[in-house]
Amino acid sequence: MHALAKIAEAIGGTTKKTEKVRLLAEYFRSRTVDEAAISAVFLSGRAFPAWEEVTLQVGGAQLWRVVGMLAHKSEALLTAAYRRHGDLGAAAYEVLRSVAPAHSTLTVLQVAEAFRAMARASGPAAKSALVTALLQQATPLEAKYIVKIITGELRIGLKESLVEEAIAKAYSATPAGVQRANMLLGDIGETLRLADAGRLGEARLRLFHPIGFMLASPVEDAEEAFTYFDHAAVEDKYDGIRAQAHVADREPYVCLFSRTLDEVTESFPELIAPLSTFTETLVLDGEIVAWDTSEHRALPFSELQKRLGRKKVSEAIQREVPVAYVVFDVLYAGDKLVIDRPLRERSALLDRVFAAARRPVTVGPTGVQGRLTFEPAVAAGPDASAGPPVQVIRAPVAAADSPQHLAEMFEKARERGNEGLMIKDLESPYTPGRRGRAWLKLKRELATLDVVVTAVEWGHGKRANVLSDYTFAVRDGDRLLSVGKAYSGLTDAEIAKMTKWFLEHTLADQGFVRLVEPKVVIEVAFNAVMRSDRHESGFALRFPRILRLRDDKTPHEIDTLETVKEIYKRQKFPQSV
Repeated sequence: MHALAKIAEAIGGTTKKTEKVRLLAEYFRSRTVDEAAISAVFLSGRAFPAWEEVTLQVGGAQLWRVVGMLAHKSEALLTAAYRRHGDLGAAAYEVLRSVAPAHSTLTVLQVAEAFRAMARASGPAAKSALVTALLQQATPLEAKYIVKIITGELRIGLKESLVEEAIAKAYSATPAGVQRANMLLGDIGETLRLADAGRLGEARLRLFHPIGFMLASPVEDAEEAFTYFDHAAVEDKYDGIRAQAHVADREPYVCLFSRTLDEVTESFPELIAPLSTFTETLVLDGEIVAWDTSEHRALPFSELQKRLGRKKVSEAIQREVPVAYVVFDVLYAGDKLVIDRPLRERSALLDRVFAAARRPVTVGPTGVQGRLTFEPAVAAGPDASAGPPVQVIRAPVAAADSPQHLAEMFEKARERGNEGLMIKDLESPYTPGRRGRAWLKLKRELATLDVVVTAVEWGHGKRANVLSDYTFAVRDGDRLLSVGKAYSGLTDAEIAKMTKWFLEHTLADQGFVRLVEPKVVIEVAFNAVMRSDRHESGFALRFPRILRLRDDKTPHEIDTLETVKEIYKRQKFPQSV
């Protein structure tokens, strides 16, 4: 474990990607294949391979208590160490230096076994005992990286893509071959073993393990979109959550995964039946949206929000907020991975998949597709007649022949209550995890608000020593009511300048959070307004981003709660087509 900690420290000490790859490749070559495989998983920021449905379930507060007990440090000293580093692993290294052993015989294999034991253990007490036993054997540097792996926050500038490059360099493989094998297997350690044996080409898709989602790049307007390619597929951009569906003829039959690659099947149980109507093994890409069953249209994200974060989705909430899964791509069909085929071919294959569903139906020419070119196929579940219609919908596709035509389609999509448009190159393959110009997204901010900062928080990692997270409020008469929090948009220089101001204008220091004089006005953009119990206003902004500091405005000129309510009402009841 000492060698792993040392190489992690060295990797974190350089900003050059090529040097990180060189150091890691040399480390892999110096270890046995078993040690190297486990190290590859750890250095990807995980305790276990990505495909495994295993978690440690050891929280930061639990680690905090164990480290404090081992270090014999007060809460104040622990807090001060964390504030200096903005990282629990680095703080553990600092406070354990005077009490932890200077040498150890701990190996990465033993750490992996300890992590398995933690995952199997039941209850906080049992898990804390195992964490304590592991850290007692570790040197301060080993403890630093054990804690980092447990929290999933290495923060050494080492992305999994660089681990893939290091594997390729260490075992004389192609980076593309390593990347593809890891994508299919969801196991960087097993990928390393195949690279060592020269068998990367034997990797096969591991069904019910999500692969990365292809991402889109934003464009400012229709004119810019037309500069990238002549022939494109145009779809509405839906305001829901991205989801990948794995469908098979064996248990668990259907699994849904979010963009963060977390399984969300239990959150949308009514989609299992319609997805089961397909007649072959599939991996589909699409968007889960709240669905208006009478108008056959997607609803704003604020409606879907009512269903998120629930451990159990009752039949009542399913009736209150029906959902649909709008499918726009197919990645695997039958026994073949099809991501290398052009979108034109994948689109035709997806049409055939829907046509072959056991109970295919169609919806009429209104609602979600508006004036698009064809009626989308819908797979209706066998229980559809028992309650609200539940649907898996083939996303409508159109084509634009000019920037003016595309601009018109954008406005129609907005009128349907959707975010905007997706414009996709018909010749493009599906590239998991990559954001390029093959897929473009054209959308408009819902609105902007001028708000006042009421509280600030210390950042994390490289922003550990600046106040970079701003809670902001709108005005309701003489009251200021919080409506959101943002941490992106300002430059490092602006954040440093504002940190000095906030430190000088703090009303109450609550440790990580400071209540500040409500004098700094900022302009924020956002994608949606949602109902929320978290903020005093009763609303929250979705994906807020700071556009600029408004030195030209006073707190008396900020937007009001009434404005927020109007925006919420406008998005909830968009103009009909």
